[in-house]
Amino acid sequence: MTESDPSTHPDAYHQRLLVPFDYPVLFVHNIFEAANPLLADVLDRRRERRRHRVAVYVDAGLSAARPALMDQIKEYFHSRAEQLELASPPQIVPGGEEAKNGWQVVRDVMWTLGNLHLDRQSFVLAVGGGAMLDMVGFATSLVHRGLRLVRVPSTVLAQNDAGVGVKTGMDEHGQKNFVGTFAPPFAVINDLAMLDSLADRDWIGGCSEAFKVALIKDAAFFDWLYDHANALARRDQAAMEHLVRRTAILHLEHIATAGDPFEMGSARPLDFGHWAGHKLETISRFRVAHGQAVAIGIAIDLVYAMSKGLLSRIELERAMEAMSACGLPLWDACLDERTADGERAVLAGLEEFREHLGGRLTVTLPNGIGQKIEVHEMNSELLAEAVEQLRERSLI
Repeated sequence: MTESDPSTHPDAYHQRLLVPFDYPVLFVHNIFEAANPLLADVLDRRRERRRHRVAVYVDAGLSAARPALMDQIKEYFHSRAEQLELASPPQIVPGGEEAKNGWQVVRDVMWTLGNLHLDRQSFVLAVGGGAMLDMVGFATSLVHRGLRLVRVPSTVLAQNDAGVGVKTGMDEHGQKNFVGTFAPPFAVINDLAMLDSLADRDWIGGCSEAFKVALIKDAAFFDWLYDHANALARRDQAAMEHLVRRTAILHLEHIATAGDPFEMGSARPLDFGHWAGHKLETISRFRVAHGQAVAIGIAIDLVYAMSKGLLSRIELERAMEAMSACGLPLWDACLDERTADGERAVLAGLEEFREHLGGRLTVTLPNGIGQKIEVHEMNSELLAEAVEQLRERSLI
Protein backbone atom coordinates (compact mmCIF):
# COMPACT_ATOMS: atom_id res chain seq x y z
CA MET A 1 0.00 0.00 0.00
CA THR A 2 1.19 3.51 -0.75
CA GLU A 3 0.80 6.43 1.62
CA SER A 4 -1.65 9.14 0.63
CA ASP A 5 -2.74 12.49 1.96
CA PRO A 6 -6.36 12.24 3.19
CA SER A 7 -6.92 15.92 2.37
CA THR A 8 -6.40 15.17 -1.35
CA HIS A 9 -9.06 12.45 -1.41
CA PRO A 10 -11.55 13.26 -4.21
CA ASP A 11 -14.46 13.17 -1.76
CA ALA A 12 -12.87 15.16 1.08
CA TYR A 13 -13.65 18.63 2.38
CA HIS A 14 -10.70 20.08 4.27
CA GLN A 15 -11.90 22.12 7.24
CA ARG A 16 -9.64 24.84 8.66
CA LEU A 17 -10.52 27.09 11.58
CA LEU A 18 -8.62 30.13 12.78
CA VAL A 19 -10.14 31.53 15.96
CA PRO A 20 -8.42 34.57 17.50
CA PHE A 21 -8.39 35.01 21.27
CA ASP A 22 -7.51 38.18 23.12
CA TYR A 23 -7.81 39.18 26.73
CA PRO A 24 -6.28 41.92 28.90
CA VAL A 25 -4.06 41.14 31.88
CA LEU A 26 -4.07 44.13 34.22
CA PHE A 27 -1.74 44.94 37.12
CA VAL A 28 -3.62 47.17 39.55
CA HIS A 29 -4.41 47.84 43.20
CA ASN A 30 -7.69 47.67 45.15
CA ILE A 31 -10.16 46.81 42.40
CA PHE A 32 -13.08 46.49 44.81
CA GLU A 33 -12.84 50.06 46.10
CA ALA A 34 -16.16 51.70 45.28
CA ALA A 35 -14.48 54.65 43.55
CA ASN A 36 -12.44 52.40 41.24
CA PRO A 37 -14.27 51.93 37.88
CA LEU A 38 -11.82 49.35 36.52
CA LEU A 39 -13.78 46.16 37.20
CA ALA A 40 -16.96 47.57 35.68
CA ASP A 41 -14.98 48.81 32.69
CA VAL A 42 -13.39 45.39 32.19
CA LEU A 43 -16.76 43.64 32.25
CA ASP A 44 -18.00 46.09 29.61
CA ARG A 45 -14.82 46.10 27.51
CA ARG A 46 -16.77 44.97 24.44
CA ARG A 47 -18.99 48.03 24.87
CA GLU A 48 -22.21 46.04 24.90
CA ARG A 49 -23.83 48.78 26.95
CA ARG A 50 -26.04 46.54 29.01
CA ARG A 51 -26.35 45.43 32.60
CA HIS A 52 -24.04 42.48 33.19
CA ARG A 53 -24.98 39.53 35.40
CA VAL A 54 -22.06 38.27 37.49
CA ALA A 55 -21.58 35.30 39.80
CA VAL A 56 -18.68 35.81 42.21
CA TYR A 57 -16.63 33.02 43.80
CA VAL A 58 -14.04 33.74 46.50
CA ASP A 59 -11.28 31.46 47.77
CA ALA A 60 -11.96 30.47 51.39
CA GLY A 61 -8.34 31.14 52.34
CA LEU A 62 -8.49 34.65 50.90
CA SER A 63 -11.79 35.37 52.62
CA ALA A 64 -10.30 34.33 55.96
CA ALA A 65 -7.19 36.46 55.41
CA ARG A 66 -9.20 39.50 54.31
CA PRO A 67 -12.42 39.47 56.39
CA ALA A 68 -13.74 42.70 54.86
CA LEU A 69 -13.51 41.42 51.28
CA MET A 70 -16.98 39.89 50.98
CA ASP A 71 -18.67 43.12 52.09
CA GLN A 72 -16.41 45.16 49.79
CA ILE A 73 -17.50 43.05 46.82
CA LYS A 74 -21.20 43.45 47.67
CA GLU A 75 -20.79 47.19 48.20
CA TYR A 76 -18.95 47.53 44.87
CA PHE A 77 -21.79 45.89 42.96
CA HIS A 78 -24.39 47.89 44.91
CA SER A 79 -22.62 51.14 44.01
CA ARG A 80 -22.71 50.20 40.31
CA ALA A 81 -26.14 48.63 40.17
CA GLU A 82 -26.96 50.34 36.88
CA GLN A 83 -24.08 48.50 35.19
CA LEU A 84 -23.72 45.29 37.18
CA GLU A 85 -26.05 42.73 38.71
CA LEU A 86 -24.68 40.45 41.41
CA ALA A 87 -26.48 37.20 40.56
CA SER A 88 -26.23 36.00 44.17
CA PRO A 89 -24.22 36.86 47.28
CA PRO A 90 -20.53 36.02 46.71
CA GLN A 91 -19.92 32.31 47.16
CA ILE A 92 -16.98 31.02 49.24
CA VAL A 93 -15.29 27.90 47.83
CA PRO A 94 -12.35 25.94 49.24
CA GLY A 95 -8.92 26.60 47.78
CA GLY A 96 -5.58 24.86 47.84
CA GLU A 97 -4.46 21.70 46.11
CA GLU A 98 -6.37 19.34 48.41
CA ALA A 99 -9.70 20.87 47.37
CA LYS A 100 -8.65 20.53 43.73
CA ASN A 101 -8.28 16.77 44.20
CA GLY A 102 -11.89 15.73 43.49
CA TRP A 103 -15.12 16.70 41.77
CA GLN A 104 -17.11 18.18 44.64
CA VAL A 105 -16.22 21.85 44.15
CA VAL A 106 -16.59 21.59 40.37
CA ARG A 107 -20.05 20.02 40.72
CA ASP A 108 -21.14 22.61 43.29
CA VAL A 109 -20.10 25.50 41.06
CA MET A 110 -21.81 24.02 37.99
CA TRP A 111 -24.98 23.37 39.97
CA THR A 112 -25.05 26.91 41.33
CA LEU A 113 -24.46 28.47 37.92
CA GLY A 114 -27.35 26.42 36.56
CA ASN A 115 -29.67 27.45 39.41
CA LEU A 116 -28.79 31.09 38.77
CA HIS A 117 -29.73 30.67 35.09
CA LEU A 118 -26.54 32.29 33.89
CA ASP A 119 -26.06 32.23 30.13
CA ARG A 120 -23.04 32.38 27.83
CA GLN A 121 -23.02 36.18 27.98
CA SER A 122 -22.97 36.20 31.79
CA PHE A 123 -19.80 36.45 33.86
CA VAL A 124 -18.12 34.35 36.50
CA LEU A 125 -15.69 36.35 38.64
CA ALA A 126 -13.20 34.02 40.36
CA VAL A 127 -11.13 35.61 43.14
CA GLY A 128 -8.43 33.46 44.70
CA GLY A 129 -5.35 31.29 44.37
CA GLY A 130 -4.29 29.11 41.49
CA ALA A 131 -5.99 25.86 42.56
CA MET A 132 -9.29 27.64 43.16
CA LEU A 133 -9.03 29.45 39.82
CA ASP A 134 -8.37 26.12 38.11
CA MET A 135 -11.46 24.50 39.63
CA VAL A 136 -13.88 27.39 39.13
CA GLY A 137 -12.49 27.94 35.64
CA PHE A 138 -12.97 24.27 34.81
CA ALA A 139 -16.60 24.34 35.96
CA THR A 140 -17.22 27.60 34.10
CA SER A 141 -15.81 26.15 30.87
CA LEU A 142 -18.26 23.21 31.06
CA VAL A 143 -21.50 25.09 31.71
CA HIS A 144 -23.12 25.89 28.35
CA ARG A 145 -19.64 25.03 26.95
CA GLY A 146 -18.23 28.17 28.47
CA LEU A 147 -19.35 31.30 30.32
CA ARG A 148 -17.24 34.43 30.45
CA LEU A 149 -14.56 34.02 33.12
CA VAL A 150 -12.77 36.93 34.75
CA ARG A 151 -9.94 35.86 37.03
CA VAL A 152 -8.72 37.91 39.99
CA PRO A 153 -5.64 35.95 41.14
CA SER A 154 -4.72 36.58 44.76
CA THR A 155 -1.37 34.79 45.20
CA VAL A 156 2.08 35.30 43.71
CA LEU A 157 1.90 32.00 41.86
CA ALA A 158 -1.57 32.70 40.50
CA GLN A 159 -0.72 36.25 39.42
CA ASN A 160 2.52 35.36 37.65
CA ASP A 161 1.57 31.99 36.13
CA ALA A 162 -1.51 29.90 36.93
CA GLY A 163 -4.02 32.73 36.65
CA VAL A 164 -2.84 34.38 33.44
CA GLY A 165 -2.84 31.42 31.02
CA VAL A 166 -5.42 29.51 29.01
CA LYS A 167 -5.82 26.29 31.02
CA THR A 168 -8.18 24.96 33.68
CA GLY A 169 -7.91 21.71 35.56
CA MET A 170 -8.34 19.47 38.55
CA ASP A 171 -6.41 16.55 39.99
CA GLU A 172 -7.72 13.05 39.40
CA HIS A 173 -6.44 9.49 38.94
CA GLY A 174 -3.54 10.31 41.27
CA GLN A 175 -2.12 12.90 38.87
CA LYS A 176 -1.93 16.68 38.76
CA ASN A 177 -4.29 18.30 36.23
CA PHE A 178 -5.40 14.92 34.87
CA VAL A 179 -8.74 16.51 33.93
CA GLY A 180 -9.11 19.96 32.43
CA THR A 181 -9.85 22.20 29.48
CA PHE A 182 -8.26 24.94 27.44
CA ALA A 183 -10.43 28.00 28.04
CA PRO A 184 -8.93 31.50 27.66
CA PRO A 185 -10.41 33.94 30.18
CA PHE A 186 -12.37 37.07 29.31
CA ALA A 187 -9.88 39.07 31.38
CA VAL A 188 -7.35 38.76 34.21
CA ILE A 189 -7.04 41.41 36.91
CA ASN A 190 -3.97 41.07 39.12
CA ASP A 191 -4.77 43.05 42.25
CA LEU A 192 -1.28 43.42 43.66
CA ALA A 193 -2.61 44.77 46.96
CA MET A 194 -3.91 41.29 47.77
CA LEU A 195 -0.38 39.94 48.07
CA ASP A 196 0.23 41.56 51.44
CA SER A 197 -2.11 39.12 53.20
CA LEU A 198 -0.28 36.01 52.01
CA ALA A 199 1.39 33.63 54.42
CA ASP A 200 5.17 33.46 54.00
CA ARG A 201 4.94 30.05 52.32
CA ASP A 202 2.68 31.38 49.58
CA TRP A 203 4.63 34.62 49.20
CA ILE A 204 7.87 32.73 48.57
CA GLY A 205 6.40 29.73 46.73
CA GLY A 206 5.35 31.78 43.73
CA CYS A 207 8.94 32.89 43.19
CA SER A 208 9.75 29.43 41.84
CA GLU A 209 7.84 30.20 38.64
CA ALA A 210 9.96 33.32 38.19
CA PHE A 211 13.17 31.30 38.47
CA LYS A 212 11.72 28.69 36.13
CA VAL A 213 11.03 31.10 33.29
CA ALA A 214 14.14 33.23 33.86
CA LEU A 215 16.50 30.25 33.77
CA ILE A 216 15.27 29.13 30.35
CA LYS A 217 14.24 32.44 28.76
CA ASP A 218 15.71 35.60 30.29
CA ALA A 219 19.25 35.81 31.68
CA ALA A 220 18.82 39.48 32.60
CA PHE A 221 15.75 38.65 34.67
CA PHE A 222 17.69 35.87 36.40
CA ASP A 223 20.39 38.40 37.29
CA TRP A 224 17.67 40.61 38.77
CA LEU A 225 16.34 37.68 40.80
CA TYR A 226 19.85 36.91 42.03
CA ASP A 227 20.34 40.54 43.12
CA HIS A 228 16.91 40.82 44.79
CA ALA A 229 16.58 37.37 46.38
CA ASN A 230 17.10 38.72 49.90
CA ALA A 231 14.62 41.55 49.32
CA LEU A 232 12.02 39.06 48.17
CA ALA A 233 12.64 36.94 51.28
CA ARG A 234 12.10 40.08 53.40
CA ARG A 235 8.70 40.60 51.70
CA ASP A 236 9.69 43.73 49.82
CA GLN A 237 6.43 44.67 48.07
CA ALA A 238 8.02 46.65 45.22
CA ALA A 239 10.39 43.80 44.40
CA MET A 240 7.54 41.30 44.40
CA GLU A 241 5.39 43.45 42.15
CA HIS A 242 8.24 43.63 39.62
CA LEU A 243 8.68 39.84 39.83
CA VAL A 244 4.97 39.26 39.23
CA ARG A 245 4.80 41.58 36.22
CA ARG A 246 7.91 40.26 34.50
CA THR A 247 7.11 36.60 35.14
CA ALA A 248 3.52 36.97 33.95
CA ILE A 249 4.59 38.78 30.78
CA LEU A 250 7.19 36.11 29.96
CA HIS A 251 4.49 33.46 30.33
CA LEU A 252 2.04 35.43 28.21
CA GLU A 253 4.59 36.08 25.48
CA HIS A 254 5.38 32.39 25.28
CA ILE A 255 1.71 31.41 25.05
CA ALA A 256 1.11 33.97 22.29
CA THR A 257 4.24 33.52 20.19
CA ALA A 258 5.55 29.96 20.60
CA GLY A 259 3.02 28.58 18.13
CA ASP A 260 1.29 26.06 20.40
CA PRO A 261 -1.02 27.85 22.88
CA PHE A 262 -3.23 24.78 23.30
CA GLU A 263 -0.32 22.35 23.58
CA MET A 264 -1.03 20.11 20.60
CA GLY A 265 2.66 19.16 20.39
CA SER A 266 4.91 17.39 22.87
CA ALA A 267 7.14 20.28 23.97
CA ARG A 268 6.16 22.32 27.00
CA PRO A 269 8.98 24.70 28.01
CA LEU A 270 6.91 26.42 30.69
CA ASP A 271 6.83 23.12 32.59
CA PHE A 272 10.59 23.15 33.24
CA GLY A 273 11.05 21.53 36.65
CA HIS A 274 7.45 20.34 36.75
CA TRP A 275 7.85 16.66 35.94
CA ALA A 276 9.43 16.17 39.36
CA GLY A 277 7.51 18.99 41.03
CA HIS A 278 4.11 17.52 40.26
CA LYS A 279 5.21 14.09 41.43
CA LEU A 280 6.54 15.54 44.69
CA GLU A 281 3.16 17.09 45.39
CA THR A 282 1.37 13.77 45.03
CA ILE A 283 4.04 11.77 46.90
CA SER A 284 3.80 14.19 49.82
CA ARG A 285 -0.02 14.18 49.63
CA PHE A 286 0.22 17.91 48.97
CA ARG A 287 2.13 18.64 52.17
CA VAL A 288 4.70 20.18 49.81
CA ALA A 289 2.98 23.12 48.12
CA HIS A 290 3.17 23.59 44.37
CA GLY A 291 5.68 26.45 44.41
CA GLN A 292 8.04 24.67 46.77
CA ALA A 293 7.71 21.40 44.82
CA VAL A 294 8.54 23.18 41.56
CA ALA A 295 11.61 24.74 43.19
CA ILE A 296 12.88 21.28 44.13
CA GLY A 297 12.05 20.01 40.64
CA ILE A 298 14.04 22.87 39.15
CA ALA A 299 16.96 22.03 41.44
CA ILE A 300 16.93 18.40 40.26
CA ASP A 301 16.96 19.46 36.62
CA LEU A 302 19.69 22.04 37.23
CA VAL A 303 22.03 19.45 38.77
CA TYR A 304 21.18 17.04 35.97
CA ALA A 305 21.84 19.73 33.35
CA MET A 306 25.29 20.36 34.82
CA SER A 307 26.05 16.63 34.73
CA LYS A 308 25.21 16.66 31.01
CA GLY A 309 27.45 19.66 30.33
CA LEU A 310 24.58 22.09 29.75
CA LEU A 311 25.42 24.30 32.75
CA SER A 312 28.74 25.24 34.30
CA ARG A 313 29.39 24.69 37.99
CA ILE A 314 29.36 28.48 38.47
CA GLU A 315 25.95 28.80 36.78
CA LEU A 316 24.56 25.98 38.89
CA GLU A 317 25.81 27.50 42.13
CA ARG A 318 24.43 30.96 41.26
CA ALA A 319 21.01 29.48 40.59
CA MET A 320 21.04 27.41 43.77
CA GLU A 321 22.28 30.34 45.84
CA ALA A 322 19.58 32.67 44.53
CA MET A 323 16.71 30.23 45.08
CA SER A 324 17.94 29.40 48.57
CA ALA A 325 18.40 33.07 49.50
CA CYS A 326 14.86 33.72 48.33
CA GLY A 327 13.61 31.09 50.77
CA LEU A 328 12.79 28.32 48.32
CA PRO A 329 13.60 24.73 49.36
CA LEU A 330 16.02 22.58 47.38
CA TRP A 331 15.23 19.33 49.17
CA ASP A 332 12.40 17.49 50.91
CA ALA A 333 12.47 14.16 52.71
CA CYS A 334 9.83 12.70 50.38
CA LEU A 335 12.55 12.55 47.71
CA ASP A 336 13.85 9.54 49.64
CA GLU A 337 10.63 7.57 49.15
CA ARG A 338 11.13 4.38 47.14
CA THR A 339 8.93 2.16 45.03
CA ALA A 340 8.60 -1.60 45.62
CA ASP A 341 11.54 -2.24 43.27
CA GLY A 342 13.78 0.21 45.12
CA GLU A 343 13.61 3.11 42.63
CA ARG A 344 13.10 6.64 43.88
CA ALA A 345 9.37 7.30 43.64
CA VAL A 346 9.89 10.77 42.19
CA LEU A 347 11.43 9.33 39.02
CA ALA A 348 8.05 7.86 38.06
CA GLY A 349 7.04 11.45 37.39
CA LEU A 350 8.88 11.31 34.06
CA GLU A 351 6.51 8.76 32.52
CA GLU A 352 3.47 10.51 33.98
CA PHE A 353 4.77 13.74 32.46
CA ARG A 354 5.18 12.06 29.07
CA GLU A 355 1.61 10.75 29.20
CA HIS A 356 0.33 14.21 30.08
CA LEU A 357 2.24 15.77 27.18
CA GLY A 358 1.35 13.02 24.75
CA GLY A 359 3.71 11.33 22.31
CA ARG A 360 7.44 11.46 22.76
CA LEU A 361 9.02 12.46 26.07
CA THR A 362 10.15 16.08 25.80
CA VAL A 363 11.85 17.72 28.78
CA THR A 364 13.08 21.31 28.74
CA LEU A 365 16.46 21.95 30.38
CA PRO A 366 18.57 25.11 30.65
CA ASN A 367 21.38 25.34 28.13
CA GLY A 368 23.29 28.03 29.93
CA ILE A 369 21.29 30.52 31.98
CA GLY A 370 18.58 32.18 29.90
CA GLN A 371 18.60 29.57 27.11
CA LYS A 372 16.85 26.23 26.76
CA ILE A 373 17.22 22.89 25.05
CA GLU A 374 14.65 20.13 24.65
CA VAL A 375 15.78 16.56 25.31
CA HIS A 376 13.91 13.33 24.66
CA GLU A 377 15.78 11.05 27.04
CA MET A 378 16.73 11.41 30.69
CA ASN A 379 19.45 9.18 32.15
CA SER A 380 17.93 7.56 35.24
CA GLU A 381 21.31 7.00 36.90
CA LEU A 382 22.27 10.67 36.50
CA LEU A 383 18.86 11.72 37.80
CA ALA A 384 19.31 9.52 40.88
CA GLU A 385 22.75 11.07 41.38
CA ALA A 386 21.22 14.55 41.06
CA VAL A 387 18.72 13.75 43.81
CA GLU A 388 21.51 12.37 45.99
CA GLN A 389 23.54 15.55 45.48
CA LEU A 390 20.59 17.60 46.69
CA ARG A 391 20.30 15.40 49.77
CA GLU A 392 23.98 15.91 50.54
CA ARG A 393 23.58 19.68 50.11
CA SER A 394 20.70 19.65 52.59
CA LEU A 395 23.00 18.18 55.26
CA ILE A 396 25.63 20.91 55.00
